[in-house]
Amino acid sequence: MTKHRIMLFGATGTAGAGALVGLRDAGHEVVCFGRSAPEGGAEFVRGDVTDPRQLRAAFAGRGITAVVSCLASRSGAPRDAWAVDHGAQLAVLAAGQAAGVGHLVLLSAICVQRPKLAFQQAKLAFEAALIASGLRYSIVRPTAFFKSLSGQVARVRAGRPFMVFGDGRLTACKPISDRDLGRYIAGCLDDPARWDAVLPIGGPGPAITPLDQVAMLSDLLGRAVPVRRVPVALLDTIAGGLGALGKLYAPAAEKAQLARIGRYYATESMLVWDGARYDAQATPTFGSDTLRNHYAALLAGQATVDLGAHGVF
Repeated sequence: MTKHRIMLFGATGTAGAGALVGLRDAGHEVVCFGRSAPEGGAEFVRGDVTDPRQLRAAFAGRGITAVVSCLASRSGAPRDAWAVDHGAQLAVLAAGQAAGVGHLVLLSAICVQRPKLAFQQAKLAFEAALIASGLRYSIVRPTAFFKSLSGQVARVRAGRPFMVFGDGRLTACKPISDRDLGRYIAGCLDDPARWDAVLPIGGPGPAITPLDQVAMLSDLLGRAVPVRRVPVALLDTIAGGLGALGKLYAPAAEKAQLARIGRYYATESMLVWDGARYDAQATPTFGSDTLRNHYAALLAGQATVDLGAHGVF
């Protein structure tokens, strides 16, 4: 196995933190670049990822052989998405190529398969630029994070109902833990099968629907978890109303975009799309961490999760 010296971007996010652990466990040296240092005492260079001069200076003289980018816009709003998911990523790519790195591993998202939102278009535009760059690449598209499926655990534990859209079976995913995803990302550096490839990846086990989440939580709590069904049309109404208001009041336009993002995740599965349907069987799996065990740890107070934008769903 080749030991690399990695420049890691996005190390303070949950997926980025998992990548940092995975890379170090694999024996690679890691330099983290960003506005704040990650936990764990990794070598750190402070800087602004949107500033090409700072990026070039960060690479200079450090012997970086590969880049792992876990950058992602915080809100998904158009301006933020194009600034980070596209613009900042392009700056990272340019700085890495100028420094002579040999490989860029990109954390993308499986939802770009059916792009309907600004952040998906921005991610796809950078994916295309990376593929055309001539640099060896690995584009990792995880199906779903444990974090994104943890937003309702606290309310359920408090006796409140679990909210589902439609009948609770509209969507499915194969969630992967940050630890397993970090191991998978690290493996991209030395597995030729993952070079110059787009890599959808999920966690172990079958695809899980929202009603499957309810069943897990009911079993772990030893009681039936009530379900509240929310019509998808409600999200359409909210997004439409905010969109109309946004023509007069700019903050409402951004909230309308967030409502459209919510609707997307309420109606689209995070599985491989074959051009006609989502295919759970065609969605690759990796790792050993399960969502059920994650829920058990949360309910027992043995784990916590910083929900951020996932605080509702």
